[in-house]
Amino acid sequence: MNNMYFTEEHELFRQSLKDFLQKEVVPHLDKWEKTGTIERFIWEKFGEMGYFGINYPEKYGGLELDLFYTVIFLEELQKINSGGFAAAMWAHAYLAMTHLNKEGDERIKQEYLTPSIEGKKIGCLCITEPFGGSDVAGMKSTAVKDGDSYIINGSKTFITNGIYSDYLVVAAKTSPELGNKGMSIFVMDRDTPGIASTKLDKLGWRASDTGEISFTDVRIPAENLMGEEGQGFPYIMQHFALERLIMGINAHARTEHALQYTLGYMSERTAFGRSIDKFQALRHKIADIASEVEMCKEFNYSIAKRLNQGEYVVKEASMSKLLSTKIADQGIYDCLQLLGGYGYMEDYPLARMLRDSRLGPIGGGTSEILREIIAKMIIDKKEYKPAT
Repeated sequence: MNNMYFTEEHELFRQSLKDFLQKEVVPHLDKWEKTGTIERFIWEKFGEMGYFGINYPEKYGGLELDLFYTVIFLEELQKINSGGFAAAMWAHAYLAMTHLNKEGDERIKQEYLTPSIEGKKIGCLCITEPFGGSDVAGMKSTAVKDGDSYIINGSKTFITNGIYSDYLVVAAKTSPELGNKGMSIFVMDRDTPGIASTKLDKLGWRASDTGEISFTDVRIPAENLMGEEGQGFPYIMQHFALERLIMGINAHARTEHALQYTLGYMSERTAFGRSIDKFQALRHKIADIASEVEMCKEFNYSIAKRLNQGEYVVKEASMSKLLSTKIADQGIYDCLQLLGGYGYMEDYPLARMLRDSRLGPIGGGTSEILREIIAKMIIDKKEYKPAT
């Protein structure tokens, strides 16, 4: 237990979550990795346990717990070795649902947030576009006011839960001539006419459904606008701090998991008459990986504490994702090497870990974009402020 951040209650929650994942999730993971479809029953089981409501108001069925319960939730999801399953869970709980909670009115919270906490509705967040990538401000999708409706046209891609979700939280430009100041956020039901989706075939995250989604004259009620018209870009930027810290935490947790598995393997694998954890070159590689992941973990915990206290940690969260995902990629690559030929076999977990980890420096803001954001804040003294 790290007493600086975790209480006895935190650790009881961690053990309960571990037991739940081993009993309810792990037996199905290989099937979900092969089919790319996470069966609906597990969402409701997560809802019944309260795992989707960790940080959300009790009024809507949440638990209103501190951010370190979320840290535990993220860490333990990484330690069952399915980045895709983990992504489907946290993209629902911390991407789609964050916008519902922060920008949705009372009706939206009752119709979408409450069943999301219960695991009865699954959400996705639709921001990235086929030709936009990290250029959120360059978004092409439009939302045109027409009486008491908006008509949405455009497309999104790389959307986690983009195929099987029940509702979509969508960013589109209500005033394209205003650039990023003309963007707004909407919620819409999956079965709304004009929405079509195509499942994408990925290198990793195989269990999650990642979709490309098109919107053709999709008519939604004007009341499905979330927050203020034209404030979509600041809303998105505000929540990026949490998303990037989530991906940093995911990275240190999966590296720790890879390291623990590798240590177990090395203690049992013998060569030249002794276990391979006795060879200096390999021991020092382990020392390097362990040192780097420990540095990331401690940094990420400190940023989680500051975010929990209400600080706007956009610079630090960007640093967390940039370095943690880089170290995870290299650390898991090195762990696979330490398994030799077995690391390259699908029967061993490192192959999946390596594929899943590679998305870290891409999704949620590429490392290249993060470096520029950090550079602007350090060199150009640019300040980012929360929208709300």
